[in-house]
This record gives sequence, structure tokens and C-alpha cells, in this order.
Amino acid sequence: MEYTINVGGRLMDMSSPKVMGILNVTPDSFFSGSRKQTEQEIADRCNQIIAEGGDIIDVGAFSTRPGAPEVSETEEMERLRYGLNILRREQPDAVVSVDTFRPDVARMAVEEYGVAIVNDVSEGGITGVANKPLGWTKGDYPEIFTMVARLGVPYILMSVKPNIKEMLLGFAHEVQQLRDLGVKDIILDPGFGFGKTLDDNYLLMKEMDKLKVLGLPLLVGVSRKSMIFKLIGGDPTTSLNGTTVLHTISLMKGANILRVHDVKEAAECVAIFERLKN
Repeated sequence: MEYTINVGGRLMDMSSPKVMGILNVTPDSFFSGSRKQTEQEIADRCNQIIAEGGDIIDVGAFSTRPGAPEVSETEEMERLRYGLNILRREQPDAVVSVDTFRPDVARMAVEEYGVAIVNDVSEGGITGVANKPLGWTKGDYPEIFTMVARLGVPYILMSVKPNIKEMLLGFAHEVQQLRDLGVKDIILDPGFGFGKTLDDNYLLMKEMDKLKVLGLPLLVGVSRKSMIFKLIGGDPTTSLNGTTVLHTISLMKGANILRVHDVKEAAECVAIFERLKN
């Protein structure tokens, strides 16, 4: 199935899978190798993502790992401004997404830094950090939905549902809400690791292609997650091989975007998959 999304006035063709490189401007993300704090670390990471074949840089300033402390909206904005200033200096033409569930943080990133995509891990405010309900709704729609519609940017809707049946029902309702508000470009994320057991995650991977019935591009974020090392042992630092296996399966199941820590390896995975497909 062919898709395009409008990123800052440019059409991005989703029929060829894209690699989204993770830039965490946080001190506490679950994978220590992804934490970038200093100006040089952030600059190096931005340049590395693009040099290794990344198509999108996903910037986050609020760790959503289990047990992570809650970060204030002010602190999240300060971290993002610091990181985005460096990113725009180093890679002014990069397609950037912001990883946040807060409407005003999304607005700041888009309006002040030209961020092209909002990546929301809360399923429109159903849950926030560590599965804490947010309940952010004004009128009939979640606040983040209304904000994204106002900003006119693509929106990544992640599910915290545990199985494909509940996910399809939830997505169908939420996508209709977004359409009602005028959001044109919607990307679905099954939310591996969010609200799901180990068995839930693997059953979802097996059945993920069923989400294609909704006619929207899919993003998969499994990079170095616990569903890998809880099954085969180790920890995030030893989970690159398992990540690549799951990336390959994800592409075969219809993933259009891979959200990754290891850009070079993911880009190679996409290149091999594309060769086989074509």
C-alpha cells in the first residue's frame, strides 16, 4: 500500500520504509547509550543519524521508561529548546519529530523550531508517564488531537491497548476523531512495550499486519526494548541482534517507519528488505 505524508511542505513517500533515529535529550532513558546531554553529544548524534541513513530525527525530552520520574512541562520545554537549537544548527534541513504527549510542548516545537511531526505515546492522553492517566480532554476531543489539527502536522498515534482487537477498535474511533478535526496525515504505532505483557508483545508482532486494514502507515518502535532481553537474556546493551530480527519481521508485516537507536543497522535492514521486495 502506498502512502505519502506532508512534512513541512514536502511529500515523504512512505511506500519505501523510513528510519527514524532517536535523539534523547534526557538523563534517564532506558538505553544508556541513547542519552545525550552535552552540546557536542547532541551535535554528534544529529549528524550520525543523517550520515547513517536516517530519514527522521525523533527528539524526546521526557523518558517514558517504566519507573521514570515525571518531568515538568517547563523542564521538558527547556531540554527540547536546548536540543532543537543544536539540531537546527547542525542539520537545518532534517525532518524532525517531537516525542511528547503535551499539547503546549508540541506547539512550541512546531512553531519555534519547524518540527514536522508530533509523536505522541499517550494515545491521545489515555496514559502518560508510567501508565498514569492524563485525562486531557476539552469538549469531545483529546487536547493533543485539537492541537495537532491546529498545527497542521502529521501525527503519530500510539496504542496502549494490549491486543489487536482492542487496538483496532481504539484506533478506528481515534482516527475518526482526528479526521473530524481535519488532521490529514496520521501514522499508527502499535506501542510495543506500552500496556502489554511479554506475550502480548509477541502476539501483536505476529498479527500486526491486521492493522493495515485501517489504510494508514505504521511505525514500529522495538529498538532494544525489554521484549527482547526478557525473552533471550541480557539487557538493552546486548539487544541489537534481537532488534534487527524484529525489525526484519516488522518490515515483512508492513511497517513503514522503524524508530531506532541504531540507524546504520536499521538502514541496512531496510535496504535488504527493499531489494527482496522489488
